[in-house]
Amino acid sequence: MEIADATLLMVAAIFALLVTGLPLAFITGLIALVFTFGWFGGNALPLVTSRVYGFVTEYSLVAVPMFVLMASLLDRSGIAKDLFNAMRVFAGRLPGGVAIQTIIVAFFLAALSGIIGGEIVLLGILALPQMLRLGYDKHLSIGVVCAGGALGTMMPPSIVLIIYGLIASVSIADLFTAAITPAVILMLSYIAYVLVRCLRNPAMGPPMSDADREEGFANRWEALKAIVVPG
Repeated sequence: MEIADATLLMVAAIFALLVTGLPLAFITGLIALVFTFGWFGGNALPLVTSRVYGFVTEYSLVAVPMFVLMASLLDRSGIAKDLFNAMRVFAGRLPGGVAIQTIIVAFFLAALSGIIGGEIVLLGILALPQMLRLGYDKHLSIGVVCAGGALGTMMPPSIVLIIYGLIASVSIADLFTAAITPAVILMLSYIAYVLVRCLRNPAMGPPMSDADREEGFANRWEALKAIVVPG
C-alpha cells in the first residue's frame, strides 16, 4: 500500500470511529498503534514505547494541570463571572465585544504559556461558559476559544517553534522574532472576522441592551474593580 493511500485510510478510520462516540484519546491511540504495527510490523514496538515515554516526560506538559487548576479556581470562586461581566460593560454596544476581548486575552495568554493545550483548556473552562451565559452563539464561542488557543503555536515562547528550531537546526531566537508579526496579524484577522459576523448578525454576539448599558455605566467603578482587584 502506498503512503498516500494509507494516509487516506487512516483519516477515514479516525472519522469513522469519531461517529461511534469514543473518546478522542482512545481513537487516536488505537489508530496510531494499528497503522504503526501494520506498516512496520513488530519492529515498531521500541519506537512506540520510546515515543510514549518521550511525551509523558515532556516538561512543558507540567503547565497543563496548572492551567486547569487556575481556570477551575477562577470559575468556582465567581471571579470569572465578574471579569466577563466587566468585559461586557466596557464592550458597551459593540456586537461581539466579549468575544473580541477573549481573543485579546488569548493572545496574551499565548505569550505567557507557549503551549496550545493548556490555553485551550483554560479558555474552554473559563471563557466558553461565560460567553454562552451572555447569549453568544455556540458555534462562534467555540470558534473563538479554538482560534484563540491556536495562537499559542505562533506567539513566542511557542513550544512548537522551539521543537521546530531544534529539529531544523534554525535559530530559535530568529523564529521567535519572525513569528510575532504573523501572530499579531492572525489575532487582528480573528477580531475582524468576529466583528463583521456580529455586525451582520447581532444575535451571534448580542451587545448590551439600553437598560443594561445604563446600569453598567452606573456601576462602571465596580466593573473596574472586578478587573483590577478581582475577588
